[in-house]
Amino acid sequence: MAELSPIDLQKALHGASYPASREDLVTRARDNGAGAGVVDKLSSVRADRFEGPDELQKAVFDAE
Repeated sequence: MAELSPIDLQKALHGASYPASREDLVTRARDNGAGAGVVDKLSSVRADRFEGPDELQKAVFDAE
């Protein structure tokens, strides 16, 4: 898989409501048909809860 972009992440999480737990976001990504790379990346984020998409993106992309 090509490197994950912020746009890919937002597409995978279309319709997500915040605040949200990591597991809620993983489930949303799976329900939206996200690829294994996106799901794996979300699953590996250290934080358990996110107040909004900006906080999630920071956690995902600052961890790289």
